Amino acid sequence: MVRIVDWSVSKRQNRAVTEFLERSAFPEEAEKAAFEVLSAIRARGDEAVAEYVAKFEGAKLQPKQFRVSAAEMKNVDAAVSPSLKRAVKDAYTRVMRFSKESLRKPWTMKTPRGGSAGEFFSPMDRVGVYVPGGTAPLASTSVMTVTLARAAGVKEIVACTPAGKTGEINPVLLYALKLAGVTEVYRVGGIQAIGMMAYGTKSCAKVQKIVGPGNAYVTAAKRQVYGYVGIDQVAGPSEIAVLADGTVDARWVAADLLSQAEHGSGWEKSLLVTQSKAFAEKVKEELLAQTETLSRKEIIKRVIDRDGILFAVTPNLTEGLELVNRFAPEHFEIMCKDALKLMKGVRSAGAVFAGAWTPESAGDFVAGPSHVLPTGGAANMFNGLTPDDFRRRHSFVAFTKEDLAETKKTIEAFAEVEGLDAHGRAASIRFE
Repeated sequence: MVRIVDWSVSKRQNRAVTEFLERSAFPEEAEKAAFEVLSAIRARGDEAVAEYVAKFEGAKLQPKQFRVSAAEMKNVDAAVSPSLKRAVKDAYTRVMRFSKESLRKPWTMKTPRGGSAGEFFSPMDRVGVYVPGGTAPLASTSVMTVTLARAAGVKEIVACTPAGKTGEINPVLLYALKLAGVTEVYRVGGIQAIGMMAYGTKSCAKVQKIVGPGNAYVTAAKRQVYGYVGIDQVAGPSEIAVLADGTVDARWVAADLLSQAEHGSGWEKSLLVTQSKAFAEKVKEELLAQTETLSRKEIIKRVIDRDGILFAVTPNLTEGLELVNRFAPEHFEIMCKDALKLMKGVRSAGAVFAGAWTPESAGDFVAGPSHVLPTGGAANMFNGLTPDDFRRRHSFVAFTKEDLAETKKTIEAFAEVEGLDAHGRAASIRFE
């Protein structure tokens, strides 16, 4: 059911809200499965990958069949309609422009005695992206990951996506990967894809970092390979929070809340926060009515049955914003008259969508920032994916003799306290 509850900062907290805010990114069964599959891939490589592709995806593939051939990549254009190509190109163009603008720039500062210090960046050599393709082929994720790596200057961009029993990848997804600049595509999904990219096999060389969304099993696998490779973040089921003051059409707000509930795991979460109970009632009525018209209504009903949709009525918008910050949602819509002003109070959210004309789906598909975002409350400590996640940051210092002379005593003092004689001598020997 969709519950409407009262919540405020000062009063005793509502149990329904407390339970809604709590969610785990690491179900025990996913952790166990990831450990088993990853251990097998480390030990047996491609043989184990093929075994688990057959077990979990239903496709009996030989290792030589994992990689999508050059001919398949070349011919995919013919399988995609002109209108879908235009949509993919539009998204790619906007994401690339945003990505290039967002890249951190190298900088230099002068040291007190004529030297210099600063930062510069270099792209990673080889990265892996995971593109979900199970309950829905996320062609948009192809754009929202590969484009960023390309903007960062990565030369080798590997993509893995599940292809199901047929072993065929959705042509629009494949076209999007190609347009965005992928260099290798593998028809392997799930834990086995993460293991293949993280450890490397004969068919797929090891990558330096793995990014991209996935289900609980993919998330558990990414966490367990951290250290062998870098990862972007840990992410679970999709979620959205909407702060609404009643000035935006209730139909629009209901549609936005449903946009994340249809993803497929059944564990998605949608939170409406408003100061008006009457408005909450209107949105609830709309949400239930719209659900019946949607192709994935059974999936949405699973979310509703698991109390994954909650409406909270707060005394005012300030307290409403505090509740959203505590939720730390993946997506946060501010459907209020003063959206940009309210946005200044956001502390924890993966991505913010301000104003009536900014549905979350614009961010998912075309607006510019990547839709690969932290979930499960991880927006308290992680950011969404950016092009800089595909680069290495290097600090540098170029002292003059005078700079070192000025700091020598400080270096020697720390060396003495820490018992590191060689550290001190490395500075003092230059003046003997």
